[in-house]
Amino acid sequence: MKTALVTGASRGIGREIAKVLAFNGYNLHLVCEKNVKMLQDLKEEIEKEVKVTIKNYAADVSNYEDLSKIFDGTDELDVVVNNAGISYVGLLTDMTPEEWQRIISVNLNSVFYTSKLAVPKMLKKHAGSIINISSVWGNVGASTEVAYSASKAGVNGLTRALAKELAPSNIAVNAIACGFIDTDMNAHLSSEEKEALKDFIPANRFGTPSDVAAAVMGVLRTTSYMTGQIITVDGAWI
Repeated sequence: MKTALVTGASRGIGREIAKVLAFNGYNLHLVCEKNVKMLQDLKEEIEKEVKVTIKNYAADVSNYEDLSKIFDGTDELDVVVNNAGISYVGLLTDMTPEEWQRIISVNLNSVFYTSKLAVPKMLKKHAGSIINISSVWGNVGASTEVAYSASKAGVNGLTRALAKELAPSNIAVNAIACGFIDTDMNAHLSSEEKEALKDFIPANRFGTPSDVAAAVMGVLRTTSYMTGQIITVDGAWI
């Protein structure tokens, strides 16, 4: 059986990705920072349905030492899904340097950390896949989300560059640029704002965590020759 590590796995997109991976036969290493109870509930839910091995970890993905401890206990690793992320909505002039650093650390530095730790394990097998959950704002930018947009643009650049480094070793690196996915991250929007936004999405609906999880499985099922791609999942919005 193959093994996958998913960050930000306790809820939303990460939770759905973890479930889909398990139902497709992957053993799991699941990481969250604070929602330990939710992660344990997910573990128990999955284990009732399928026979896979699941290990849960509480760690701050922006802390290299925290992540190192997790990877020290992973002998086999075939897939890494960098899903953990946070947002900040507000004017750049209102944002503190500490808030900026936190967004960059969680959304971008963590991808460097997990990749640095995972790649040596994948090189031993001459195979592997790294999938980074990004955003359409990493492609085009969003007003009042400067730090988030910058962090996701960084993720996209890291994805393309690392793919070129690892292609000779049969390790694929891709990103999924999500559009509006109906998760807690967008809870700050009112019902009226959501309905107005929906009018701009040709698919006439918001994306779901299941849409993103399906895209992750699509990447894993295709050839490793598809690498360095930023795959947009947004209902033709952007």
